[in-house]
Amino acid sequence: MTHGPLYPFEGKLPEIHPEAWIAPTAALIGDVTIGAKSNIWYHCVLRGDTNFIRIGRGTNIQDGTIIHVNAGKQATQIGDDVTVGHAAIIHACTLMNRAFVGMGATVLDDAVIEEDGMLAAGSVLPPGKRIAAMELWMGNPAKLVRILTPEQRAGFDKTAPHYVELSGRHRASLG
Repeated sequence: MTHGPLYPFEGKLPEIHPEAWIAPTAALIGDVTIGAKSNIWYHCVLRGDTNFIRIGRGTNIQDGTIIHVNAGKQATQIGDDVTVGHAAIIHACTLMNRAFVGMGATVLDDAVIEEDGMLAAGSVLPPGKRIAAMELWMGNPAKLVRILTPEQRAGFDKTAPHYVELSGRHRASLG
């Protein structure tokens, strides 16, 4: 099996790049586009029904994550080499290239995580908030904790390529 269930919504079917990997138990609905080498893991739900979801290249959306949109107002746009940890909620927001969202974190409507910005595990980024490059935010509501050093950030940059490689192994194992 090459990917999980793809469901049309009002005539729009998800578009998956042939080099992307979608776990067999993930569900993608409606106006969803997945870029090359991106990987959507087990039990994720990406519902592009009342607006669109765009995911770039080499991004990993880990197990149990929910991605949705805001009706007619805010789409969800996720760039390249982004990591979204297990069981996150990504709602009507923007995650720029190499953004990092920790496990169980929530990003709400019209929020932005800039390139190289990070939201810690379990944190909630309120509507309209913006995490700048190299900032680490934490808490509920999330607040700036510190500016990351290039060395600290470099450690997190290994996650997206690891998931690209791991998704290839899952694809091969599943046939």
